[in-house]
Amino acid sequence: MYKAIERYLKYLVDHQHHRLLTLGLKGLEKETLRVGSDGVIAQTSHPLALGSALTNPYITTDYSEALAEFITPPFVDADHVLQFLDDTQRFVYAHLNEEILWATSMPCVVPGETGIPIAQYGSSNAGRMKTVYRLGLGYRYGRVMQVIAGVHFNYSVPEALWPILQEFSSDHSSQFISERYFAMLRNLQRLGWLVPYLFGASPAVCKSFLGGKPTEMESFNATTYYEPFATSLRMGDIGYQNNKENETGIKASYDSLESYVESLTCAINTVYPGYEKIGVGVDGEYRQLNANILQIENEYYSTVRPKQILNGNEKPSLALKQRGVRYLELRSVDVNASHPLGIDREQMAFLEAFMLFCLFTDSPVISSTERAEIDYNELVTAHRGREPGLQLRRCGKDISLRAWANEALSAMSGVCEVLDSASATTRYSDSLRAQREKVADPDATPSAMMLAEMRSNDEGFFQYALRKSCEHRDYFQKTALSQERDEFFQGEARQSLQRQKQIEQEDTLGFSDYLKQYFAQQ
Repeated sequence: MYKAIERYLKYLVDHQHHRLLTLGLKGLEKETLRVGSDGVIAQTSHPLALGSALTNPYITTDYSEALAEFITPPFVDADHVLQFLDDTQRFVYAHLNEEILWATSMPCVVPGETGIPIAQYGSSNAGRMKTVYRLGLGYRYGRVMQVIAGVHFNYSVPEALWPILQEFSSDHSSQFISERYFAMLRNLQRLGWLVPYLFGASPAVCKSFLGGKPTEMESFNATTYYEPFATSLRMGDIGYQNNKENETGIKASYDSLESYVESLTCAINTVYPGYEKIGVGVDGEYRQLNANILQIENEYYSTVRPKQILNGNEKPSLALKQRGVRYLELRSVDVNASHPLGIDREQMAFLEAFMLFCLFTDSPVISSTERAEIDYNELVTAHRGREPGLQLRRCGKDISLRAWANEALSAMSGVCEVLDSASATTRYSDSLRAQREKVADPDATPSAMMLAEMRSNDEGFFQYALRKSCEHRDYFQKTALSQERDEFFQGEARQSLQRQKQIEQEDTLGFSDYLKQYFAQQ
């Protein structure tokens, strides 16, 4: 299964190309809720001092006005990524007054659907579209599901590596890069269960999250539900999922770029009767962008997405169709509550090596049987990943999670060794060693350590998360941002407000016409 990796690495080392492996671009997107000192989701607007959520490239909002999102530029050096994320959060904390940033993926003290304010982006057509899309998500799936936070790891293969890989593969297709990205993406799905096992940090939830709905989860204490062997309930079936796939028969295809675009385009253009009942324009107000299976591409839930940089309000599928895949976005990483940044250097090193490992591993197309296995493995690992003897499914047979994890991590050792050699560090092998220890001892996983800490402190999830949030706030407030970096973020905030104002002034179409023009792109 992993013979191809050895051939690629040997070729790169023999021809002195292995140093290129360290030049891949890395970036992060971190979501985090603004909450009051009591842990309740903030009802205040996105702070004006942070700029426009519509146009600030580094500080924006996701689903809710209270769900902040911090976006780093892509860097070759992971330390630069982490430093940028650190600087961003220091800047934000300087403008939060008494509010704090929630330290975990799962929210707490959820005051029902109406207590979750939808993100606002101004009066422009582009801004209204973003807000209406979020309204639609709320009607379709409920608002509570949308305020679960995560960390997205973005990775692009070094540009200089592509012609070398193409020469080695003797593949002169004009679609070579996109084809290899999709092969990489399929492997990230096959082995995607590894991410919640190794980095899952949401084994428990506040009872308020379920809003009184019945559940089979156990009570940890009076305020907390949990599953004893869970790794990432965020990635389980209590999180945001597209739950109409079985009814509609439409599921994204990852066989190729063309099939992926076609499958999503079909979903965006196919009416779903249940969403028709919600209505699109009701009493002069939009409830959703349309009544189709997907309003837009981003509604499709996936642990990993192929991405291309958009030109203005370009449709993501059109950008992919015209310019191919630029990078992959791994979306299955929980917020690491034990670290102020939500992710640490060790995780970054492992994920980078994991990406290259998936690039160099053979990757046949995914059959319907394997698709069911992938979905099963992800779900069972999220809910029962640390269960002794847990069996996953591979090629129609059962295989223990531990055996498969050890097999994959052992096969990754060559990639880590070459990365270490090329960068004169032991960072990658050290990270791999740490992950192998988690496989040997499930109690060393973040999910197990979170539950152990809660038991040790006799606290529920809310008390744990609030304590961690306050510790992280103190970390960011202890040392002020440098004047240079503060001026940088202030400048970006001011410019973003000016850009939003300009966009609003330049609008000439009515909103309905704007949507027609947007969806007519092809």
